[in-house]
Amino acid sequence: MANGPINRRAVLGGVVGAAGLAALPSFAQDGSTEFTQPASASVRNNVSSFRMLRWEDYFSNTRNGAILADTTSRALHYWSEDQSIYRLYPTSVPLSEELTRRGVTSVVQKVVNPTWRPTASMKERHPEWPDVVEGGAPDNPLGSRALYLGWTYYRVHGTHDTRKIGRRSSNGCIGLYNEHIEELYEFAKVGTQVRLI
Repeated sequence: MANGPINRRAVLGGVVGAAGLAALPSFAQDGSTEFTQPASASVRNNVSSFRMLRWEDYFSNTRNGAILADTTSRALHYWSEDQSIYRLYPTSVPLSEELTRRGVTSVVQKVVNPTWRPTASMKERHPEWPDVVEGGAPDNPLGSRALYLGWTYYRVHGTHDTRKIGRRSSNGCIGLYNEHIEELYEFAKVGTQVRLI
């Protein structure tokens, strides 16, 4: 290697050696492809926490349906009243703890192509934002549908900016891909229970 070019294989081969092999992740020896994570490796919670949940752990019943928005795993769960329908959607969540509201509320209104108006605090933070964006506009932050909650200014809504999903990117609302909010809009009704955790 002294006279030849340095390449990735040569470096990795030299670094790994016998001692380095012991530090690499191990695979099951029974022929399966199961991956065993080394104890020292860090784990990304966002992906691993995106899992099915049981409604019984969060609601006493599913009367009118139930929506659980989990701001930690950035997922929204929906159960129909008769529990025959369960959906799990990736979401965007509020940018900060100060903008995050947790607790129990319900859907109080459903709107197709909602008009968006920034709140006074949003305008303070972003004076360049418009005072209104009409429903159906491609730059409308509420997307194609919105479920208005019992808390003023809080919504579960769609977004045209798909980069926001899976991130801390909202000013307090829970955002979904437009195709997901359109499906949820059909399932949910005024009176559907909502819990944000």
